[in-house]
Amino acid sequence: MNNKSEKGLIRFVFDSAVWSFTGGVAYRIYLLCLFGFIVGGCYAYSIQAREGLGATGMNDIVSWGLYISNFTFLVGVAAAAVMLILPAYIFKDEEFHRVVIVGEGVAVGALVMCLLFITVDLGGPLRAWHLIPGIGILNWPDSILAWDIIVLNGYLALNLLIPLYILYCRYNFRKPNEKRYRPWVFLSIFWAVSIHMVTAFLYQGLPARPFWNNPLLGPRFLASAFAAGPALITVILVIIHTMTPFKIDKGLFNKLRNMIVVAAIINLLMLFSEIFKEFYTPTHHSLPAEYLYFGLEGHNSLVLWIWTAITINVLGTLLLAFHSKQKGPLWMMPACILLFTGIWIEKGFGLIIPGFIPSPLGELTDYVPTGVEISITLGIFAVGLFVITMLIRPMLKIEQRYEEHVADE
Repeated sequence: MNNKSEKGLIRFVFDSAVWSFTGGVAYRIYLLCLFGFIVGGCYAYSIQAREGLGATGMNDIVSWGLYISNFTFLVGVAAAAVMLILPAYIFKDEEFHRVVIVGEGVAVGALVMCLLFITVDLGGPLRAWHLIPGIGILNWPDSILAWDIIVLNGYLALNLLIPLYILYCRYNFRKPNEKRYRPWVFLSIFWAVSIHMVTAFLYQGLPARPFWNNPLLGPRFLASAFAAGPALITVILVIIHTMTPFKIDKGLFNKLRNMIVVAAIINLLMLFSEIFKEFYTPTHHSLPAEYLYFGLEGHNSLVLWIWTAITINVLGTLLLAFHSKQKGPLWMMPACILLFTGIWIEKGFGLIIPGFIPSPLGELTDYVPTGVEISITLGIFAVGLFVITMLIRPMLKIEQRYEEHVADE
């Protein structure tokens, strides 16, 4: 790298940092709130590091809780970036091409949260080195968990390097060379599907957990991801469209709405298929589902959660399905938030916790996350939102400058 390009790269990083932290009073308050949650999460993690996982609500029976629930959900959010990449690069849709980097920024933030949730779930920070390929003992290729670590980090690298190259070129008012990044874009499409399928295989491959031994689990992971992820991206795009000078064509929101509705309906059909299988011909393997939906021997801590999730999931899907094209994109936000929240509950608590209850020995216990666990979770979410903000904020500025430059030419 010559000195000229090196200075250009330093200037690019410096200007991006300045644009990321520059904003009005509301934006500064938003950043301060994120930092507050991050500090609270760090303090809570210091308690967990000192006391161990006993500071959480997890126990010998329910050994995966709020951390792994959010990890599973966020893997899907990260994979959902492919729903913007496919029309942008395969079908050459200019509307999607203009905002595809936003989806990749969301994917990076979601992957950072995924890796942080895995790290805190290990108990202590000194155990994290076991996850580093080449240093830790990954037991690859036999371990599905090792595959998950590799595909997550690989997908993170792809979603970081491709947008950074494109933005750096546009920062210098240069058209990116498609031959340099397009093959990696196609690889990321395959990689997006793989990260969620491998995560599904983690659960399907545990024979002592009948609640997860379901051939629909992998496809349903993808369907829920392709509904919840674009719903979140739609909310972010609406915020960008209404609160920044970067305006987005309203036709794009209708295309996103169609994508979300189709994926949400497929997800609901698979959910109802699973419910039919569990309760039409129930066996002793149906006990986890009975615990989830109706309670089991007085243990019913998840019943309200799952029925609330299904209700708002259906409501969000219906609101989007019957959304009038004449209404502005702002009207899509409540439906997207409902759908996102419903899938978060159903794919988190509604999937992970019932897999442990009852235990293989028939033991029953209710899992309730502690304040330490909730504070760490909120802190990680704040880190993810901070990463997404730091990536999207300079992207908007660079895209605007580049579009103005092209228009002047």
